[in-house]
Amino acid sequence: MVAAVRDTVAIVSEEDSSKRRQILDGARRVFMDLGFDGASMGEIARAAAVSKGTLYVYFADKCALFEAILEEEALQHGQVVFNFDPARDAETTLKEFGQAYIHLLCRPGGGSAIRTVMAIAERMPDVGRRYYGRVLDKTINRLANYLKAHVASGDLAIDDCDLAASQFMELCKASLFLPFIFQAAPAPSEERMTEVVDSATRMFLAAYRGK
Repeated sequence: MVAAVRDTVAIVSEEDSSKRRQILDGARRVFMDLGFDGASMGEIARAAAVSKGTLYVYFADKCALFEAILEEEALQHGQVVFNFDPARDAETTLKEFGQAYIHLLCRPGGGSAIRTVMAIAERMPDVGRRYYGRVLDKTINRLANYLKAHVASGDLAIDDCDLAASQFMELCKASLFLPFIFQAAPAPSEERMTEVVDSATRMFLAAYRGK
């Protein structure tokens, strides 16, 4: 009897997970097409092919749905492996990090969550702060800690590693991210991303390499 109950619970859990995924996928499409303000629970239910009653079982409102999508975005960022081993040389590490970072930002569909957060952050500052803290600030801190290790060893000469980390990330985005996020250009090519990241690395080390 216990085994049967456990099997039933497992099946229900899998069904819940599948239904939740179905709803999130539909919501993501609606938010991408209509933005946060234009999206409605009715539109999301239709896109997810579920009833509004089922939708409300999983999410109280569209704010909760959007927060869940942002949580997935944060998890995706967290799953990208940035190798910040202090034993690795700065040039190799910066180039590899820059490539992984810009790939993550400019991946197909990767800009939709950022666009929506930017559009609603003034009216819903808590959403903007949480997204920034979970995604962007965490990456800045990891890079800054790597830079601090190389300042300690004398390889780099940096007074403010948090500022330097932000500067490098912005250099990697130059000419790539804004045209992509505003849909003025398609996702950049591999060759263009390599060119920009290599240039960013040269500029960064020219400014901060230890004397």
